[in-house]
Amino acid sequence: MRISARVLLITILSVFTTLNVHSHRQANGPDNDNDSRTISFPDTKNDLTLSLDPHTHSTFSDGHVWPTLRVSEALHDGLDAMAITEHLEYQPHLSDLPHPDRNRAFEIASQANEGNDLMLIPGSEITRRGPAGHINALFITDANKLLNNYVPQDPGDVLEYYETVTKWPSQAAVDAANEQGAFLFWNHAWWGSDFPNNIVVAPEFHIKNAKNRSIHGIEIANGKNYSEEAFQIALDLDLTLIGVSDVHELIDWDYKPNEGGHRPVTLVLAKERTMESMRKALFAGRTVVWFKNLLIARKKPMKELLDASLDVTKAGYSGSSDVLHMEIVNHSDSDFYLKNTSDYTFGESADILKIAQHDTTKVQVKTGKRIKKVKLTFDVLNTLVKPKQHAKITLSTKTEILE
Repeated sequence: MRISARVLLITILSVFTTLNVHSHRQANGPDNDNDSRTISFPDTKNDLTLSLDPHTHSTFSDGHVWPTLRVSEALHDGLDAMAITEHLEYQPHLSDLPHPDRNRAFEIASQANEGNDLMLIPGSEITRRGPAGHINALFITDANKLLNNYVPQDPGDVLEYYETVTKWPSQAAVDAANEQGAFLFWNHAWWGSDFPNNIVVAPEFHIKNAKNRSIHGIEIANGKNYSEEAFQIALDLDLTLIGVSDVHELIDWDYKPNEGGHRPVTLVLAKERTMESMRKALFAGRTVVWFKNLLIARKKPMKELLDASLDVTKAGYSGSSDVLHMEIVNHSDSDFYLKNTSDYTFGESADILKIAQHDTTKVQVKTGKRIKKVKLTFDVLNTLVKPKQHAKITLSTKTEILE
């Protein structure tokens, strides 16, 4: 069997990284983190903010790394949870890596994750042509039943195998996942083979399943792509907003965390750090998508996360000056861009403030005279609560006399 240099390199990296998979979380976990690539957002007033990547691949479908490496990457990124969601029907490596049990990637990843606090979610990707397209199913109990228990004796040609297994109706696979209590979401709805112009329109298949609560979410950010149309479909059909890496290669190659990049993730606002609590929050639509430096969510979860992320730590007047000196701290991984919509103006900046991640920004507010309480209103430009509509935030504080 001929192995390309690219695949060989990734395999070698997988081996060396796997040797470190058990020790990394203890050395660089959430309570003792010195790794700048760790994804970190504050808990809200009433919920934990859990980072989830619910769509990844390994060599057990069309990915190019062993499942253990996906675990190691997740630990390095400080994720709370992830899923390896192999294509059930599309199996390009099946001749070289026969695996009649579609649960195998999850089993290998689970073994590698022993002793770590990363939550591994069992899942699979139902892989069909339109109108169903690709659909991820999370929290399943047996991936084989989503494939109608088909076990090939000889995989033969990849496309012939795909044509054989996809004769089972898409709806039957969706129903089988729902029988296991799965959370299902429509993947990269704008997929070029279904929508060559990348402008997605919800087909009757998804409209019907959303109405029947058989499809529960939709990806609005996948890899390097964001879809405004998918965001609107989510609002129209009451689907949970999902952001994913859909990684097939290395996270380091695709997202360059060493240069300040990050994989897209779904921030889940959950009551507890448990699989069941996360599952309930996903069904309830309690998510914020983090894509590049953009945060996307419905108004309520967005407000809760913004209120937890931005805080005025100091505000007061000094000497005889009537200029208010204010300090705003950012507790999150996102750089916030705030557009001033109040009547006040600023002393050292225009109407747009950059509040850098995990940093404190000093602002001079020209209040005209000394007042006891100041309320500033902003549009948060790196957020979306609807297509083309930014979230709003109010920062208010009592003032004091500074030394």
